[in-house]
Amino acid sequence: MEDSELLIATKGGLSFGPLGEDWVHICVDMQTMFEAETAWRAAWMPRVLPSVVALVEVAPERTLFTRFIPPREGAEVRGTWRRYYSRWEMMTRDRLDPAMIELVPPLQKFVPPARVFDKLVYSPWFDGRLWAQLSRLAVDTVVVSGTETEVCVLATVMGTIDHGYRVIIATDAICSSADSTHDAMLQIYHSRFGMQVETATTLEIVEAA
Repeated sequence: MEDSELLIATKGGLSFGPLGEDWVHICVDMQTMFEAETAWRAAWMPRVLPSVVALVEVAPERTLFTRFIPPREGAEVRGTWRRYYSRWEMMTRDRLDPAMIELVPPLQKFVPPARVFDKLVYSPWFDGRLWAQLSRLAVDTVVVSGTETEVCVLATVMGTIDHGYRVIIATDAICSSADSTHDAMLQIYHSRFGMQVETATTLEIVEAA
């Protein structure tokens, strides 16, 4: 890596300028089942929620909320997903209160004009529907917030990179249930994806919108 690239990769912030006109905000899986006292609780979610709300408030019509939808029962899925849901059987829809699937209440008021995008796996890019939506909108930049840093946020970011979009991660608007892997993931973005991923605070992003 050249010295100039290394500097961009490690300093954080919006290294490539303002957001421009053709950006969207993908807010990943800010659902009640990750905030409530469930087996999947992400304890940091209340801490980052104000930053997520601040990002959405800039342009609700540019926001797409993804929701992770578990199967009704583990037998509906294949391969290692079946093993996964044998471990997390209590989080299948036949055992989970339907309200747990919904966005956390402070975000529900933004829909519409914000949109909801349901997915069955970590990545929203899996079946091509998201790419088709963003292509119709001529999007070139994606701001990412949500939960969890090293699972569904990571899957969202990697797919966004693969599709060639500019990726901006709101560092104070993502959360995890594990400090060490959250911190490690941010370091990986800085050190390995500096030409494709920018990490910035909510304030920096709002001011650049």
